[in-house]
Amino acid sequence: MSKINSAITLRNAIVQLEQKRADEEKMLREQFHLACENMKPVNLIKRAFKDAITPDEEAVSSPGFKKNILNTSVGLAAGYLSKLLFVNVSHSPLRKVLGIALQFGITKVVAKNPEGVKSAGKRFIDMIRRKMDQRNHKHESV
Repeated sequence: MSKINSAITLRNAIVQLEQKRADEEKMLREQFHLACENMKPVNLIKRAFKDAITPDEEAVSSPGFKKNILNTSVGLAAGYLSKLLFVNVSHSPLRKVLGIALQFGITKVVAKNPEGVKSAGKRFIDMIRRKMDQRNHKHESV
């Protein structure tokens, strides 16, 4: 800015600065509303699903992508099952706290060793299938 020598020049400078402030305030409000909209949980979830559904071709074709999806699924399932089994069953506050601690422990084990959990899960499912097949076979032979 140049030097201000008269009242008219001062008034013009003030008007320009007020207009600049109004424009910047408008832009700031728009950015704030956009940021608030992006941070809504619904929009975060939508964006996560969009990114998961339409990632770039290299990410999808990489062997780590499928492994990460499977490990995440195993972790979610283990957390959900442990919550069902240990947290929601009890109405006692002490048992709920112990159940939550157990749930965190299970989640930690699953996070550190997803392959072992998957193999144990496969063995468990195979054992249930064999028992069901044996029962079905006994009922068929009778």
